[in-house]
Amino acid sequence: MSRYRLQPTPVQEAALLEHCGHARYVWNLAVEQHAHWRPGLKSAPGFAEQCRQLTQARAEFGWLRAGSIIVQQQALKDFAQALANFFGGTHRRPGWRRRGRGEGFRIVAVKPGDVRRVSRNVGEVRVPKVGWVRFRWSRAVPVGVRSYRVTRDAAGRWHVAFAAIPAPVPGPGTGGVVGVDRGVSVSAALSTGELLNAPTLRDTEKRRLLRLLRGLARAERGSNRRGRVKAAIARLKAREVDRRKDWVEKTSTDLARHFDVIAVEELKIGSMTRSAKGTLAEPGRNVRQKAGLNRGILANGWGLLVERLEHKAPGRVQKINPRYTSRTCNACKHVAGKSRESQALFLCVACGWRDNADVNAARNIRDTAAGHAVAARGGAGLPEPVNREPQHDRLPVG
Repeated sequence: MSRYRLQPTPVQEAALLEHCGHARYVWNLAVEQHAHWRPGLKSAPGFAEQCRQLTQARAEFGWLRAGSIIVQQQALKDFAQALANFFGGTHRRPGWRRRGRGEGFRIVAVKPGDVRRVSRNVGEVRVPKVGWVRFRWSRAVPVGVRSYRVTRDAAGRWHVAFAAIPAPVPGPGTGGVVGVDRGVSVSAALSTGELLNAPTLRDTEKRRLLRLLRGLARAERGSNRRGRVKAAIARLKAREVDRRKDWVEKTSTDLARHFDVIAVEELKIGSMTRSAKGTLAEPGRNVRQKAGLNRGILANGWGLLVERLEHKAPGRVQKINPRYTSRTCNACKHVAGKSRESQALFLCVACGWRDNADVNAARNIRDTAAGHAVAARGGAGLPEPVNREPQHDRLPVG
């Protein structure tokens, strides 16, 4: 999607919030209908039946009829898609929506005249029951858009995203292969020797965030002061997220333009960032340390970087088994855990090869993708037995 910053007036913002409330209300009704289903009962209503029920509800309730039918029907369609994703095993079961979290709605059947450019940096989009709403024309709007989604984040910012599939970034055609090792201290280490770090909050912003969190703990629930503190925290965190997304976009585009094959480790980030607190019967150990590691992994955008690489370079991203990539010497292929003396230093105990530990791992990933590593010839990357090429001069003759 191509997302743009929406700039509604106070009156328009109130109308957009009303659309968000209608979409949230219809979604929660659908969740409630499916929550009552039990094995042996008649199946819960599907999208078509829910649309008929929505028509009856709009005829009975004037406040619902005053809203946009497109917004309300698309909320039901979003729920149907979320339910299909759940039964497909790719997402969790759709749950309740709360006010102020994940606010938004979708508009379909967009006509060519519903989006127009007003000036160099300003555009307008027609929203049903709202009218023309301005947005920042930061780049060209994709041609032939048929739908868009309006969202409001926790920091109170409005955005409009036009649904369009962009063209992939063309590769250089030189056959170049690059390995990318993702880490916590270094966000992405490249086999070329570059060390890339995702931007985060500045030191002054971190200190301010800490003061705000302390103030939030002292604020009374439901008070105006607590609401102001939460809004200030959301603005700081939104700033951090924006910087990380901007870094991911620039890094993924740069890699897609300069390399034909991009090799990354196949990591299960969801399992790696799972909480270690355990249960009451079996409490976890080192819970606070594991929580800090989880925050570090998520703050470096591991999953988003690979996701955007797959969008921009489809078919050119290879996922490599991460086993022993950080313990293998790129020079002699010797595997030893003691070779990695520290987080940053790799010193091979066999040949004395010295390199940055993350760069060494990235080069192992690159070689595996290029077919030069031991693991690429069918082995598991284990130190014993060594997977070797056939020695023709030692084969029996005749």
